[in-house]
Amino acid sequence: MLNVLVTGSNGQLGSEIEELSKEYKYNFYFTDRTTLDISNPHAITEFIISNNINTIINCAAYTAVDKAESDAEMADTINHLAVKHLAEISKEKNIQLIHISTDYVFNGKNHMPYIETDETNPNGVYGKTKLDGEKAMIEINPKNSIIIRTSWVYSSYGANFVKTMLRLGKEKESLGVIFDQVGTPTYARDLAQAILEIIPKISSDKVEIYNYSNEGVLSWYDFAKEIMQMAKLNCEINPIETKEYPTPAQRPHYSLLNKSKIKKAFNLTIPYYKDSLNECLIKMGEKK
Repeated sequence: MLNVLVTGSNGQLGSEIEELSKEYKYNFYFTDRTTLDISNPHAITEFIISNNINTIINCAAYTAVDKAESDAEMADTINHLAVKHLAEISKEKNIQLIHISTDYVFNGKNHMPYIETDETNPNGVYGKTKLDGEKAMIEINPKNSIIIRTSWVYSSYGANFVKTMLRLGKEKESLGVIFDQVGTPTYARDLAQAILEIIPKISSDKVEIYNYSNEGVLSWYDFAKEIMQMAKLNCEINPIETKEYPTPAQRPHYSLLNKSKIKKAFNLTIPYYKDSLNECLIKMGEKK
């Protein structure tokens, strides 16, 4: 029997995995920062041994992109050092590790969708700490383990762009939304389903990196327009430039991820972003 540890279980992805877990014949152990401190190697080791864990899905991350600029030590602890600890115990105990990373490892200056081997060059602390976590895992190299880079994650759980737009769309007559950052949203439920499907299919002697997001190409402006339209909210969305909305951390202007590798390796079909957004809004009771 597969004993699966899911860290960061109260986040968007972890919550979706927990909801879907009843469909799979694995023993799941869902933890968050209050039940398992992944920055503590002793705590990780003790938990893994006592529960005979043989697969880890690491959804835990420091994701406050702007706050990370002034809280670099904590971001590094969670996004880099904790991943290093997980990789070390995974290698020692022959555990499969599935680690979630981000499009922020790139600088966003591409004009073609990023493939897994493209040069990384993060713009800020969040991206750098996530990349350092990737590098540590690759160097330690636990067998049958993978890194999945994703982008623009949203869900019926947690705080995210979709929820923010729904709230503001009900409160305001108009909104300015950035049009010069291009990428693809990821419905966390789709990614959760993909992870649970591929667990038994992963087999490699070295850590492999895969990209995953929904299908489609759009800007945050386009995404906001689609949310308003689907939810039938009469809020006018106006395009603005990134420079009109300054933030402590610089965002990638281009975040498109090429998903060919993961689709081919695991025979995955990835949903179109509009279909997934529609599904999420229905689940949230925002659309019939």
